[in-house]
Amino acid sequence: MTPASSYRVFAFLCITSLVIWWPSISSVLALALRRDAYTHILLILPVSTILIVLDWRRHNWKPTSNIRLDSLLLGIAALVALVGLRWGRLDILPGDVRLALEVMALVIWWIGSFVGCFGARIARACVFPLLFLLWLIPIPEFVLRHVDFYLQQGTTSFARVLLVVAGVPVAQDGTTLTVPGLTLQIAQECSSIRSSTLLVISSVLLSYLFLHSIWSRCFVVLLSIPLSIAKNGLRIFTLAVLSAYWDRSVLDSPLHHQGGILFLALALASVILLTWLVAMVETKAQLLFPGHSAESVSAR
Repeated sequence: MTPASSYRVFAFLCITSLVIWWPSISSVLALALRRDAYTHILLILPVSTILIVLDWRRHNWKPTSNIRLDSLLLGIAALVALVGLRWGRLDILPGDVRLALEVMALVIWWIGSFVGCFGARIARACVFPLLFLLWLIPIPEFVLRHVDFYLQQGTTSFARVLLVVAGVPVAQDGTTLTVPGLTLQIAQECSSIRSSTLLVISSVLLSYLFLHSIWSRCFVVLLSIPLSIAKNGLRIFTLAVLSAYWDRSVLDSPLHHQGGILFLALALASVILLTWLVAMVETKAQLLFPGHSAESVSAR
């Protein structure tokens, strides 16, 4: 297969996927526009595409087709799609789980098309942006409920710790905090699953772009999870202190209703700082252990 025909076949397979999975694609887009927990889906495909295009221009790759692997992955995608459709018609699976299966099949189809049309060598070099597409899969509701619960509990506990450290009298009952003259109920909205998801995705991108070691990347990504809880707890702490000791109307102010972006920016700045510090440690490690650092870079 010539490079020109590789591009044409890939375009044909992508258009075919749009035709086959259009109901699922439209459902996911509507979900991302309607629900805060799925807003990040709108960013995934553009980011993945940009990463692939930048790498392609940097290395000037020449496509080499891999029909066998392409056929295998496309067959898996078709099988996953058929299972989702079959079980959905039998009411075995909830609608959100069926939608997740259908989008998973779509992503597998895209990855299989890429590998088959451009070759395993280019696919290995683009493994991160290709796997990054898995973030397109909408998380089923039963999983979101558990994530919301733990974020809510963690936010409440961390806010209480901050209040205790600041010397503010506080009592906790489940997800309710009581400070002098004020009782705060930490709702699921306060746990901010949207900003927490965006923070984790940002840490994944930053670690890929600026770190080389697998362990360093995992460290930054894993640390972003408690950092997202700390971000939410800091927001509750700020609102509680200002409301109790300054002005009760703070609870109805823009700081409460639109202030999440400020605390997300602080958390993102912390992730950027953490990534920079880990990158510095990696640089020093490369000077001390050049053989080990070369293996880490080649693994990328």
